[in-house]
Amino acid sequence: MLLMSTYRSNRSRARRRPYHHGNLKDALLEAALELIAELGPQAFTLREVARRAGVSHNAPYRHFREKDELLAAVAAQGFERLTQAMNESASHGKTALERWQLSGEGYIAFALRWPQHFFVMFDSGFDLANYPECAAPSKSAFNALLHFIEDAQAEGALAAGDPQPLALTSWSAVHGLAKLAISNRLPMQRAEVLVFFDDFVAGVLRRGLAG
Repeated sequence: MLLMSTYRSNRSRARRRPYHHGNLKDALLEAALELIAELGPQAFTLREVARRAGVSHNAPYRHFREKDELLAAVAAQGFERLTQAMNESASHGKTALERWQLSGEGYIAFALRWPQHFFVMFDSGFDLANYPECAAPSKSAFNALLHFIEDAQAEGALAAGDPQPLALTSWSAVHGLAKLAISNRLPMQRAEVLVFFDDFVAGVLRRGLAG
C-alpha cells in the first residue's frame, strides 16, 4: 500500500530519536505512527507501542488512559498540521479565489506527506467529540476552509449565501481525491495528483460553486 511505502520511505530518511526522559509523549506518538503505517489504527496495543518506543509497558499510561486516547493525540497532531498546510499553501495566492484553490492543494499535499495521520483522522472510527484535544483542531481546520470560502464570496468569485454548504462541497471533493491518492487508487503518479487537482478545480468545482 502507498500508505506503508510512503511512511517507510520517510523513516529511511530520518533515524528515530532514542527515548530520553522528558520526551515520552513524543516517543509514544512516533511509535504509534510506525504501527499505524504497518497495521492500521485498530490492530495495535499500547503494550506494543511501549515496546517500540523502548519503554516499560506501563509507561504509556502516564499520558494515555487507553488506545483511543493515543489515537486522538495522533489525530490532533494531524489536524494541526493540516491547518498549517492549508494556510501556508493559500498564502501564495494573490486573490481570494486563488487562496481557496491553493488551500485545497495544501490539503492534498498534507495527505500525501502524512498518510498515517490522515488515516487516523478520518478512518479510525472513534468519536472526535469525546476528545476535546482533538475536536478543537479539527474544527479549526474546517473553519480555515470556511474563511477562504467567505473571502471568495466577498470577492464575488463564489456564489453568495451560506458558506457552509460550499465548504462542505469543496471539502468532500478534495477529501475524496486525497483519499484516492494515498490509497493508490488513481491512475497516475503522485506527482501528477496536484496537477490533476488544479484541472479539476478550474474545470469542475469552481464552476459548480460559482453559482
